[in-house]
Amino acid sequence: MSFFIDVIIPIPLQKLFTYSITFSEADFLKRGMRVAVPFGKSKIYTGIVYNIHNDAPSAYEAKEIQQILDETPIVNDKQLQLWDWISKYYMCTLGDVMRAALPSAFILESETVISKSSLTNIDESILKDDEFLVYEALHHQSNLKIHDVSNILDKKNVLSVIKRLIEKEAISVHEEVYEKYKPKLVRYVKLHADYSSEDSLQNLLDDLTRAPKQRDAVMTLFSISAQTKKPVKVSDLSKRSNTSTSIIKALIDKCVLEEYYIQMDRVEYSGEDNEASKQLNTYQENALSELKDSFKNHNVSLLHGVTSSGKTEIYVKLIEEVLNEGRQVLYLLPEIALTAQLITRLQNYFGEQVAIFHSKYSVHERVEVWNNVLHNSAKAKIVLGARSSIFLPFNNLGLTIIDEEHEQSFKQFDPAPRYHARDTAIVLANMHQARTLLGSATPSLESYFNAKQNKYGLVEITKRFNNVLMPDIELVDIKDKLKKKRMKGHFSDRLIEEMIETLKDGFQIILFQNRRGFSPIVECNICGHSPQCPNCDVSLTYHQYRNQLRCHYCGYNSTMIQDCIACGSQDLDNKGFGTEQIEEEVKLLFPDSKVARMDLDTTRGKYGYEKIINALEQQEIDILVGTQMLTKGLDFRNVKLVGIMNADNMLNFPDFRAHERSFQLMLQVSGRAGRTEERGKVLIQTYNPHHNILQQVSTNNYIDMFNEQMNDRNNFKYPPVYKQIKITLKHKEYNKVETASNWYAKSLRQVFKENILGPESPPIARIRNQFHKNILVKIPKEQSLAKTKEAIIKINNSFFSVKDFRSVKVILNVDNF
Repeated sequence: MSFFIDVIIPIPLQKLFTYSITFSEADFLKRGMRVAVPFGKSKIYTGIVYNIHNDAPSAYEAKEIQQILDETPIVNDKQLQLWDWISKYYMCTLGDVMRAALPSAFILESETVISKSSLTNIDESILKDDEFLVYEALHHQSNLKIHDVSNILDKKNVLSVIKRLIEKEAISVHEEVYEKYKPKLVRYVKLHADYSSEDSLQNLLDDLTRAPKQRDAVMTLFSISAQTKKPVKVSDLSKRSNTSTSIIKALIDKCVLEEYYIQMDRVEYSGEDNEASKQLNTYQENALSELKDSFKNHNVSLLHGVTSSGKTEIYVKLIEEVLNEGRQVLYLLPEIALTAQLITRLQNYFGEQVAIFHSKYSVHERVEVWNNVLHNSAKAKIVLGARSSIFLPFNNLGLTIIDEEHEQSFKQFDPAPRYHARDTAIVLANMHQARTLLGSATPSLESYFNAKQNKYGLVEITKRFNNVLMPDIELVDIKDKLKKKRMKGHFSDRLIEEMIETLKDGFQIILFQNRRGFSPIVECNICGHSPQCPNCDVSLTYHQYRNQLRCHYCGYNSTMIQDCIACGSQDLDNKGFGTEQIEEEVKLLFPDSKVARMDLDTTRGKYGYEKIINALEQQEIDILVGTQMLTKGLDFRNVKLVGIMNADNMLNFPDFRAHERSFQLMLQVSGRAGRTEERGKVLIQTYNPHHNILQQVSTNNYIDMFNEQMNDRNNFKYPPVYKQIKITLKHKEYNKVETASNWYAKSLRQVFKENILGPESPPIARIRNQFHKNILVKIPKEQSLAKTKEAIIKINNSFFSVKDFRSVKVILNVDNF
């Protein structure tokens, strides 16, 4: 009887590939184990076993697997179930999901290795310059990888050179698979077993009188062992005894000491004992008991609590209960900046039970968290992470908390799977029969709509913690201030006045401008020309600290121009403003204050966020200028004033969610002000103070905003009333995209009639030399979502069967908002 396995390979294939295995392998293998499999002519991939069966594939001869990589499954059944759901719902392949879900250290791929051919007498005169460089490098090194060749020749595409060398029989190539994860081993020492008796120990110390440093090292080893009763690290011994590691090595060589290694986690919690969680106030107590009641009838509940109402403390109480039941907790956050502050709070309560998982952690650190979650270890009872942590191998999930659930950062835009972490986490929790709690001061329209429809439970807290008043929000009319000449740069006299007062009282200030860089447009005053990105349809942003013009879409950069490229004039002007320009103006207006900036440019490192947040908490910063990173649930005790530099560019964004997003962003930013006894103040500078959204922000009126926006959504058939799938077509030739998108839209219209919008060019029609066209499919409530997707996939398949369209890239984005 033959045995076969279906394997998920981390490449976007519609179907799973089948490989043949022996009887003993079939006996050993389980779903979720990794196997190395050959694919294509010479590639070797890591695959995940999806199922084991006896049916041979009819279309091709099943190849044999190369090797089994695991003793036990690294992906459990619940995860594979979730992968299935994601691939069906978000219209992508299981290979896409696998690549997103597994830490890259688990996905071993073969690498092409180049070595010198066995022929010794190669005529070097027939080799071209670049070929000779590679050939000569092989005299010094037995083999080279592709990226080594790239470095030697200093160019990206080196395949043509390698091909010519193969033809001239100068080199041979083969594939090798490398293990990427290396466990962290720490070196320890102990006294050799020969010296366990008192006599032998006395003799040893007598022998070492002529080597005082070695004797000191041995004596220190005794004293550390006696004090700590724990194994002794080499690094600790050398530090405490003031000896170099070479002396310890000499003792090991003499067989006086024995060395051994212990595997350690790279991220260790080094704090003291845990503190008890805080006492809740009456509002929080009521909210907690309401939540418990709502969980009896609903799997998902929404906690709508105003900013600074102490939602985190309620989460902590719920986490305590779930941990007492022996189950795991997933705590999702939209932004890495937020984890920095929350880690400390949760670790104070739960110590080393908290594991952190996000993209700023190294591959090795992520593998360790994965293994801890998989084995239900005490070190990963609570997982705190960004959106990718929904893929961890939970086996006993009891509660999922999604904090700031309205945030756009939960949606993955590129590459596939284009999942929304909030919605996926709800599905994951359902699979584990766990509860889900959504928390926000400004819930997304979808979640609030679901709560109103009684799909979700709803609990509200309307008072801030300690009964602190909501901040006083004031709108400043810049148009009027400009007329009366009361602006200094981008600051109105009102804002400067408030800033002077706040600094005088010893409080801190946050200034918010949702654009990084110095100024988004550099324009010539003579001919009106402004430098554009050569790859995208956007103007270049001026970054002063590097004296560079940069494209925020593709990363293209060039040195700042001194004179106009078009007419040669030197009369250049900056239009618009970003965080850098605000920072500079603040330094001129308040030379004695300490000013810092928090945006993508200043938080690139692993601890970039923490440094700035800690400096603000320790009051080393008086004024912090930043982009939307600042808005998300951060808790600063001493900030009294928040200034929003320009509210209009958010409101006038071409997107059906612009008003909802602006409301959320402004209220969240305002929520950073006055979180202790003093009432905070928020100043919003705008050209249009009578705008409805701004009026609703100033009165903190979420319900009005919700009703008004829902009215628009009903009229124009947008989510949450209708579902939405966005189809984007990309190609470097404009005409090809134009023809292809028209064909695609026409086919969709034959099936869905008037619920198709487009094809339409987006506001930025070309990015990275690719022209884009968007088609929008709107799906009414009564229309079957599954059938709609089937029809789209059918059209997609016939689209690619047209020879001319094969080079056009099609992106299917479900719930694209």
